[in-house]
Amino acid sequence: MKPINQTVEKKSRPVKVLQIGEGVLLRGFIDQMIDIANEKGLFDGSIQIVKPRAGGSVQALKDQNGIYTVMLRGKKDGSIHVEKRIITSIADAVHPYDDYEKYAAFAKSPDLRFFISNTTEAGIVYDESDQFSLTPPNSFPGKLTKFLHDRYEHFGGAQEKGLYIIPTELVENNGDQLLSCCKKLAKLWGLSDEFIIWLENANIFCNTLVDRIVTGYPADKIEEIEKEVGYTDTQFVIGEPFGLWVIECPNPEALSKELPLDKAGEPTIFTDNHVPYRERKIRVLNGAHTATVLAAYLSGKDIVLEMMKDKNLRSFFNKVVYGEIVPMVPLPENEVKEFADSVVERFENPFIKHSLLAISVNSISKFSARILPTLKDYYAKNISLPPYLCFSLASLVAFYSGEMVDGKLVGKRGSDSYPINDEPAVLEFFATNGDKGAKDLISAFLKSEDFWGEDLTSIPGFVDTVADALQSIRDNGMSSALENIL
Repeated sequence: MKPINQTVEKKSRPVKVLQIGEGVLLRGFIDQMIDIANEKGLFDGSIQIVKPRAGGSVQALKDQNGIYTVMLRGKKDGSIHVEKRIITSIADAVHPYDDYEKYAAFAKSPDLRFFISNTTEAGIVYDESDQFSLTPPNSFPGKLTKFLHDRYEHFGGAQEKGLYIIPTELVENNGDQLLSCCKKLAKLWGLSDEFIIWLENANIFCNTLVDRIVTGYPADKIEEIEKEVGYTDTQFVIGEPFGLWVIECPNPEALSKELPLDKAGEPTIFTDNHVPYRERKIRVLNGAHTATVLAAYLSGKDIVLEMMKDKNLRSFFNKVVYGEIVPMVPLPENEVKEFADSVVERFENPFIKHSLLAISVNSISKFSARILPTLKDYYAKNISLPPYLCFSLASLVAFYSGEMVDGKLVGKRGSDSYPINDEPAVLEFFATNGDKGAKDLISAFLKSEDFWGEDLTSIPGFVDTVADALQSIRDNGMSSALENIL
């Protein structure tokens, strides 16, 4: 079979996007959306990929002339959905540690408008040991600061030559955080006050939210897939159909005009406030995981799909998500319900085997961030506790109630053992208190301000409600306890 780049032609377009990061999330989502906007005649721009770190290579992508396939598969509108697309939106890829001059030259490009990144959460950090003289600087903020300084000097500080800086790292207020790092580095390096003003005022640092599961290269199925498509592709990317990119900036209409992904029908929201969408994702998507998977695991399930196929667990999921979480999200309820419906389809994706144990890691901090705000809002609105979220907390305590074995906390599910992974203080608490009576254990747990940032025993009835649920789980087993509460 021929390689993919010998089966399709790529149109030459001006490089409008410098993309720091070559990972599958960007290639399976952002680059795909830009490709669609190009095809529809709305954008007419290409992407220059830049390797963010020393080591590794972009040669495999270069060997295919930046061309690769994205396959999205899962449930969509109630049916199994599979789509394939050959992506031609990437102009080239460069490793700045191997060819710094080629990378740095883009700072002088009049066509460049967007600087998009995904360097992992560890990428947006202030590194005071970084140096302006390095080619390139070590940190991502260092690279960006030097790049923008080169652009500032080349264009004489022209305001219209600033860029849209659009990070997609999973960091809260990622644009604000990145700007803060860049300003600190500019001051550390003694760059001019005029440049710092230009950095902040001419460039627009956007806070964003990105949501799509991209599993990457299908190594176990690639021979079968390549036989089906009729070409070889070393850069093949698999993802789910659902996608959401929320981009916050002061003038959303202006950004949408320059980057018209929404007009191309792609799942992009331009807004002046991304926080409600972030809260919706955390409370509904992440909250649904945290609230349900531990009860599912203790019921004998191992992956999310199995949980969604079980009658009682699915009923519990529906009562938690639609009855207790959705009404508490500060967006129009129909929008939140539609988002919850998409979460159901994502959880039912037959192509993704999402491990419940993998989701269980650090469940205490996840419950605090994802569930506790909803629980407190529910109580404030109804002057009563949400019974199913309280049961989910009891399930968490039951899951964590293990014993120390060779320095590790281990739980029991029937005759099987499972690892409990969390912060040392959490593991120590349950190793010490896990065998206490239900009410004493829950009281001590909810009283711990180290876990919750406050004493949760002050919420009327909270201790008794969770303790009663835990006692039911202990007495009857998880499956019977679930039946009782349903």
